[in-house]
Amino acid sequence: MVSVHHPSKAQLLSNNQDIDAWVAHAGARYSATDQTLLKQVCTLVSPVYADHQEATGASVMEHVLGAATILIDMNMDVETIAATILYAAPEYLPEWRLAVESRFGHHVAGLVEGVSRMEQIQAFSTIEGLHHPERKEGDYAQQIESLRKMLLAMVEDIRVVLIKLAERTQTLRRLSGASPELQTRIAQECQGVFAPLANRLGVWQIKWELEDLSLRYLEPQRYKDVASMLDERRVDREQYIIDVVAQLKQELSQANIKGEVTGRPKHIYSIIKKMRSKHLDFNEVYDVRAVRILVDDVKDCYTVLGLIHHLWQPIPGEFDDYIARPKSNHYRSLHTAVSGPRGLALEVQIRTFEMHQHSELGVAAHWRYKEGGKSDAKFDEKIAWLRQILAWKDEVADSGDLLEQFNSELFQDKVYVLTPQGKVIDLPKGATPIDFAYSLHTDLGHRTRGAKVNGSIVPLNTKLQNGQRVEILTSKLGSPSRDWINPALGYLQSASARARVRHWFKYQHFEENITQGRTKLDRELHRAGVGAINHEKIAQKLHFHKLEDFLAAIGRGDVSEHQIALAIQEEVAPKTGEVPKLIAPKRPTSPTSQTGVVLEGVGNLHTTTAKCCKPMPPDAIVGYLTRDHGVTIHRGGCSFITRLPENRRNRLLTAQWGHQHSLNTEVGIEVEAQDRQGLLRDISDLFFREKVNATQANTMTRHNLALMQFTVQISDREQLTRLLSLIARVPSVISARRRV
Repeated sequence: MVSVHHPSKAQLLSNNQDIDAWVAHAGARYSATDQTLLKQVCTLVSPVYADHQEATGASVMEHVLGAATILIDMNMDVETIAATILYAAPEYLPEWRLAVESRFGHHVAGLVEGVSRMEQIQAFSTIEGLHHPERKEGDYAQQIESLRKMLLAMVEDIRVVLIKLAERTQTLRRLSGASPELQTRIAQECQGVFAPLANRLGVWQIKWELEDLSLRYLEPQRYKDVASMLDERRVDREQYIIDVVAQLKQELSQANIKGEVTGRPKHIYSIIKKMRSKHLDFNEVYDVRAVRILVDDVKDCYTVLGLIHHLWQPIPGEFDDYIARPKSNHYRSLHTAVSGPRGLALEVQIRTFEMHQHSELGVAAHWRYKEGGKSDAKFDEKIAWLRQILAWKDEVADSGDLLEQFNSELFQDKVYVLTPQGKVIDLPKGATPIDFAYSLHTDLGHRTRGAKVNGSIVPLNTKLQNGQRVEILTSKLGSPSRDWINPALGYLQSASARARVRHWFKYQHFEENITQGRTKLDRELHRAGVGAINHEKIAQKLHFHKLEDFLAAIGRGDVSEHQIALAIQEEVAPKTGEVPKLIAPKRPTSPTSQTGVVLEGVGNLHTTTAKCCKPMPPDAIVGYLTRDHGVTIHRGGCSFITRLPENRRNRLLTAQWGHQHSLNTEVGIEVEAQDRQGLLRDISDLFFREKVNATQANTMTRHNLALMQFTVQISDREQLTRLLSLIARVPSVISARRRV
């Protein structure tokens, strides 16, 4: 239970006056009802926060109101502002959840809880983990990236991240009152975690301030040098910008283009970054002088670009079209640099008013209309985009290829947990403590006997959640259990962990398997009528480097009798000069296999359908005996079969479709069409009506022509013919054919 300080009546009166003043000033953008809500929130926490201070020396109340003001300036909804003021309540207010939810609703309480979770992970990961004395220097960048991903994975509502970004910005604003050690630590955290987070969410307004203020504490001399160079030229530069803005306004007026022209503020961090990356002197940085032009629509953007390039000579290599190819965080704008008046370098940014709103506020802009449940199709589309960004699939460079980013499913299948030392470990979703142990070290996994999650002992098949701290309990001479590889028991989710457990059991009886394997090999040699033969060469033909490994694999049953017989044939044939023939035990024709195929003259071997030609009834087929994966069934005219070298044709087996050929077979089809909205939906609806299961789909559009490739499960050729005919009738479809 946290003790609560009760201030005097005089203190409460002073606090209430401050609160009234803040609500009157900051809350002027909100309705009377919302202002009342904000005042109630402040009244609740004011006595709770009294006499508590941040590490910067500022009072907690001053700190939360400062963070809230940042978000008010970004036009955030009143729920977000209320949660920002309340975000420290879990630390100081007993039974905070009940108090907040009963007064302000579960949405506000949920936001406060989300920020609280981020606080816990941030505190543990960045202080104990990223600054841990045993942390290898090379791990830092990887851990920072994993931490960013985990922070987002913890958040169900994007507003939680915005609250945290505003809180960190407020901390940096008051950081001068902290100790030098704390200044460095917080600045590193903001530069390494929170500024990139703001960048990915497109909240440039916060990103730039986080970067500049962090640099002020991490490289104070460098910061002062560039700041002084900017100050020395401030008067001349400001007059220069005034003259350029006036000239551009006149040009826009003459071209009948409605627009806004302003000077663009300079950010010290971006100037220093450019100087370093391009090895430039301060005088060579083109965007020290810069203007921004806002217009109504995209057409005007390109018209203005033409005017700019007509007025002044463009600087080669300094043009970027982020409208045609937006950045991965949806940033859109035209950037160009020209030799402006007096031959001085000038950067110009051109964008629409809507693009500017997004560029300044990013995702925060989309909550402006949250109040009252108002929404529209465009709003919903942007929210859907937000959810995709938050899923944070694979990191993609600023190439503008959003489709590639959104199609990646990597992050959706990951869970991020912490070691006792604070290192972030990514695991498959649904992973257990045993998966966690094997991800750290094979021997640790083998010796696992128990686990603690967040300090409490849990069953070993417990599914781990994002942000949990996991500790493994071991024995000195432990070994894995066979239960771990039983999928029904749910002990292992990771394929690599399962492989390590299976490997351990495989090699526990190594010597016994060698003895059994040698007996089986001798039996196959006797059956083939072969006497003296180099066993190591037989092993090499089956890709084993050591004879012992080969014999053990035979003993375990990993190498079949047919594979041994084939290897013997290939070794003996060159010496005798005889044409090799496939040796097989005398067995009746195999029963129909799982692919619906009958193989002549061999037993019931494992069969798979070749992916290269995807045969289906009534195609003429042939079997090909592989070294490790049984028999692959190909179409008779498949290029793989026709190009097969002579010395491998002895692996071909006669095959035909059995009576169970109604089993579904995967077939590739190609559709060429004029691209239009709803085309993929119409074809998908057709699959549904025909009860055809599509297992894979890829689409590509060039010059308004769509090429679509599907993999579908088909029972026979008649069904395929009907399906292709129906697809060809879909509006805009040019052709539909089987993919060979």
